[in-house]
Amino acid sequence: MVSPYTSEVAQQHCPRCAREIPAGALECPQCRTLVHGDQMEQLAAHARSLEAHGDLQEAREKWLACLPLLPAQSMQAEWIRTHVRELESGAPSRQNAGARAHDTQPWVKRLGPLGPILLALLKFKSLFSFVAFFGFYWTLWGAKFGIGFAVLILIHEMGHFIDIKRRGLPADMPMFLPGLGAYVKWNGLGVSVEARSAISLAGPCAGAIAAAVCALLWHQTGYGLWAALARTGAWFNVLNLIPLWIFDGSSATNALSKLERAVVLMVSAAVSYALGEWVFALVAAGMGIRLFTRDAPEEPSNPITAYFVAVITALAMILWLVPGQGSGLR
Repeated sequence: MVSPYTSEVAQQHCPRCAREIPAGALECPQCRTLVHGDQMEQLAAHARSLEAHGDLQEAREKWLACLPLLPAQSMQAEWIRTHVRELESGAPSRQNAGARAHDTQPWVKRLGPLGPILLALLKFKSLFSFVAFFGFYWTLWGAKFGIGFAVLILIHEMGHFIDIKRRGLPADMPMFLPGLGAYVKWNGLGVSVEARSAISLAGPCAGAIAAAVCALLWHQTGYGLWAALARTGAWFNVLNLIPLWIFDGSSATNALSKLERAVVLMVSAAVSYALGEWVFALVAAGMGIRLFTRDAPEEPSNPITAYFVAVITALAMILWLVPGQGSGLR
């Protein structure tokens, strides 16, 4: 005899791929979506809040409560076990650790008043990576365009960072890799697919706003540098919407059903044809590939679809209004 509870679990279907999930399973056997993802998200958010208020013991209990909801060998479970050990050992806060490092560095005292300043600067890895990033593009394209392009990339990354922080999630400041791009490291444990998609689109959205400001400044002043920055910034943000590999569009597409992916494909293809900008064709081609992957959720996400289309449309308008073709780089 099967109990009503067991029958209900046995007939449970994955919210992403609609595949039937076996009784007792902790993740979908097809797309690896967590069965208890919503509960995990609530526990993780509560644990992070407790940590922020210094209640490490209660936070530890909340993290431990997540473990039975995760496959034992998953990366999330391993991260929780490591983090719980840190909480058990009473790992010092960053501020206290920094204070002790200050006391144990003899060169700090020898440098007098400059010592604390230099020590503080050394902690800002993000700042130093941005300086190196700017220096690389200064060498390629000169100081004005180099700093402008670096700032546009910074604004793109801050779009991700701000959206992550407003959701109460931990995140590091952006890190910049000269010649390769930039990234924001954050802890997405227990975060829903739709929230991850929105965070991924926040970067291109911020980039579109920055490019639009450059276009407006060009319209007001007639200064060609602003037009160049507007076109290059918009073009690279479109490139980032390709729904494959490490691009933002890849994660953003995870929340889209097959029909919604087809909508984004048609919009991108239409824009590519109307403007003659092949970068939109890359977005359409990538979305065509994602139509045949087995990771599309059964339930649609209308807000993410609207968000995706709105960002594409905004970037297309900028490229249409600003003279030139392609990225604008030579």
